[in-house]
Amino acid sequence: MNIFQIIILGIVEGITEFLPISSTGHLILCSEILKLPQNGFLKSFEIIIQSGAIFAVLLLFWRKFLNLEILKRIFIALLPTAIFGIAFYKIFKNVLMKDSVVLFSLFFVGLIFIIFELFKKDEKNNINGILEISYKKSFLIGLFQVISMVPGVSRSGATILGGMLLGIKRKTIVEFSFLLAIPTMLGVSFLEGINSFFNFSLNEFLFLILGFLVSFLSAFLAVKFFLNFIKKHNFIVFGIYRIIFSVLFWFFKIVR
Repeated sequence: MNIFQIIILGIVEGITEFLPISSTGHLILCSEILKLPQNGFLKSFEIIIQSGAIFAVLLLFWRKFLNLEILKRIFIALLPTAIFGIAFYKIFKNVLMKDSVVLFSLFFVGLIFIIFELFKKDEKNNINGILEISYKKSFLIGLFQVISMVPGVSRSGATILGGMLLGIKRKTIVEFSFLLAIPTMLGVSFLEGINSFFNFSLNEFLFLILGFLVSFLSAFLAVKFFLNFIKKHNFIVFGIYRIIFSVLFWFFKIVR
């Protein structure tokens, strides 16, 4: 890997991590376009630089972490992911991390987004505010997040869609999804870092630092854009994008 490739991957990670379009799918395709070897370091790099994007959200939402009631809801929502993540971490990383799984997930979840938005009921009586989310619904959102462990589903996509299905307004579930991402992705990055720490060379450590910084800056801008976008738009455009991206991804694999 070189500096140019590191910067490209960092930008892609930062932009796609919090949009419901699957950062994993974009990183896999981007890695193939850049002709990067699919080795252990690349897999670790793609996971660890997610922490850069997470720190961008922490910078934007740190005040909400001072609210004990919000922290309780985040903790409850985190439980399913923690349990399943620790139990099946290697399976999701080594078995399901395949292009075919990513392609199917991108297309199928994109279709669900479009169908849901087209037939969604009026939001007048929906939950508006994180403190209005019950502990039960917090746990259910956590279960939806478990689904995102399948590559291509998108962590934010799964939690946002799950939250809207539970009657939570877009802005509220997007913010809750961002907050839930912080302990979730930091935990994943930490677990990957611990497992691979002694295998990294000095150059690889420097690559990780650069990727972290680029991911942080691009995620900061992407999150601010997303928060403004959802004030006036629904998620149909993201569903359409996911389907188009999956088709282009598949076409790229065929002609490559």
